[in-house]
Amino acid sequence: MGSYDALLVLSFGGPEGPDDVMPFLENVVRGRGVPRERLLEVAEHYQRFGGVSPINRQNRELVAALREVVDVPVYWGNRNWHPFGEDTVRRMAADGVRKAAVFATSGFAGYSSCRQYYEDIARIGFEGGPELVKMRHFGDHPGFVAAMADRVREALDRLGRADARLVFTAHSIPVSMARTAGPAGGLYEAQLRRSAALVCQALGYEGPWDLVWQSRSGPPEVPWLEPDVLDHLAKLSQPVVLVPIGFVSDHMEVVYDLDVEARQLAAELGLPLERAGTVGTHPRFVRMVRELMEEPEPVPCPATCCPPPRRPRAPQA
Repeated sequence: MGSYDALLVLSFGGPEGPDDVMPFLENVVRGRGVPRERLLEVAEHYQRFGGVSPINRQNRELVAALREVVDVPVYWGNRNWHPFGEDTVRRMAADGVRKAAVFATSGFAGYSSCRQYYEDIARIGFEGGPELVKMRHFGDHPGFVAAMADRVREALDRLGRADARLVFTAHSIPVSMARTAGPAGGLYEAQLRRSAALVCQALGYEGPWDLVWQSRSGPPEVPWLEPDVLDHLAKLSQPVVLVPIGFVSDHMEVVYDLDVEARQLAAELGLPLERAGTVGTHPRFVRMVRELMEEPEPVPCPATCCPPPRRPRAPQA
């Protein structure tokens, strides 16, 4: 494990009961000026599933799997819900941890998918506490690619159609954020396209594939990455396997946007559709985390990389 004496899995967090939903969403959007009407709309997605996001359960499963393959203690903390990262780091300090590798559950560049995790690390760390080292992006790591290829292969087998089209999906972000992702810009989309191409190569798949976007949440006047997955499906006529390449677990945006909305649309269109699983606790993905810990310590991204989005100014009195 190199110089690390612990591993911290740092994730987004999610509610685990109906009473958690609104406080969780308020944590997610704090300071962003999101209208309460929008929060209530998103809250209904969670309440449809009993107010429980699958992400915390899946993170517990990932932590359990990691404890089987790494030789140091494994901890878990979240940005937006219990267990909060700051509480976890205090526990790590009490346990005598000096230096921990941080595995953020997002494999690509971008403000929300990378830079914000650096901000989390700065916020939850404290003088005299453990040194926290964020591991690198992993969308092109052979372990991620192999695990994702297996999930796609399973979905192709379930679909049972030789003429299937692969439609890779990732979280949409404002076009302005996409342009500034990475040191030279454009890295979020470029990394996702590379990952999708590598998965196709691992499968030996030579058919058509697309990269589309899901889970847009911004105001309509702000341009976001397109096409939206639903708009794209409406234009297709051949069987489809949806591949959530931008996610590592089947959390709420995957199960609602793809398993509810996309499946409903496909049924209305008479479009055969299967959804590939996320990598989750695939053994090759779990081993990948250990391999990242064994690499030379990563060089942190420059401070100018993936700047935060500009917040709209409050109206003047």
